[in-house]
Amino acid sequence: MSTSPSDPKKLPKTFKRFINKYPELGAAHEQIAEAAEAAGPMDARQCLLVKVGICVGAGLESALRANVRKAMQAGATEIEVEQAILQGMNTVGFPRTVSAWSWAHEQFERDRGN
Repeated sequence: MSTSPSDPKKLPKTFKRFINKYPELGAAHEQIAEAAEAAGPMDARQCLLVKVGICVGAGLESALRANVRKAMQAGATEIEVEQAILQGMNTVGFPRTVSAWSWAHEQFERDRGN
């Protein structure tokens, strides 16, 4: 049960261009993702919520949006995604947390087709 994208059409153009140019690196990236998920008892939804939190801490907007989308596809609720984001408040600060919260809400709207 991989957290990697199941629909290649939804991959960012830059990512698609990169893995098309360097397919071995794309395959290695996929293998690492699968191995990390298989390394413990968490399911795909839980792993993706952790990845959302990591994106908050690292300030990675594109990755946060992708992981929010994938977490929702794996069964996470908006409230769970928000809670994963809010966990960063005391560690990475208010501005970064609010930015991530905003990016997540933009992704929620995009996924709803609004």
